[in-house]
Amino acid sequence: MQDNHLYEYAVIRVVPRVEREEFLNIGIILFCKKAKFIKVLSHIDDARIEALSNDFDIEQLHCNITALKKIAAGNKDGGPIGQMEIPERFRWLTAIRSSAIQTSRPHSGLCEDLEKTIQRLFEELVL
Repeated sequence: MQDNHLYEYAVIRVVPRVEREEFLNIGIILFCKKAKFIKVLSHIDDARIEALSNDFDIEQLHCNITALKKIAAGNKDGGPIGQMEIPERFRWLTAIRSSAIQTSRPHSGLCEDLEKTIQRLFEELVL
């Protein structure tokens, strides 16, 4: 029998026009302190974003999501935030922002397999 992992996740959203508060889910961040696990999965549908705002800088969005992935992975080119401990990285990634890239409030759950869980959440909430 495998141990259950207590995990937290947040949905990454793009808000092309902040004043309209319309958003699209474009990713998932999943974190488990005990397993020292943090991962970001994303999918950006350029056409859907352009339908909400035809002048949104989608190229910059792709760059920003790449930076979030580097921070989550702890890559050296993730800057000083990417060098923080995993819990601090998750808290930074999920901090409340009023910008074009936002996250939901963190939610928690239990699972046996973190990789399967992030994939399931990604398919249910993003794709």
